[in-house]
Formats: sequence, C-alpha cells, structure tokens
Amino acid sequence: MTGLSTLLIFVGLFLLGGVISFAKQQMPKSLIVLLSIGAAMCLVAGVLRLEVWN
Repeated sequence: MTGLSTLLIFVGLFLLGGVISFAKQQMPKSLIVLLSIGAAMCLVAGVLRLEVWN
C-alpha cells in the first residue's frame, strides 16, 4: 500500500462524507451527483493503485 493510494482512499471517503452531509441538507442534486462522481473516482483510483494485485 503506497502513500498515494492511501491519500486517494482518504480523500474519497472525505468526499463521501460530504455527499451524505449535502444530501441531509437538501443541497441541489447536481452538486451531490458531481461530488459523488469525484468520491467514486478517488476511491476506485485508490483501490486500483493498491499493490495487493501483484
């Protein structure tokens, strides 16, 4: 597990918390979708960079 993969996973989880918070505050759906896409991309990139696949 590299530092970059850890950082990407951390940022993805942080953004996921933002998605949940924004949904509870009934923010605009487009903002929630945009934040969700960013969170998903960070999490997927972090998981794919893990070195457990080798």
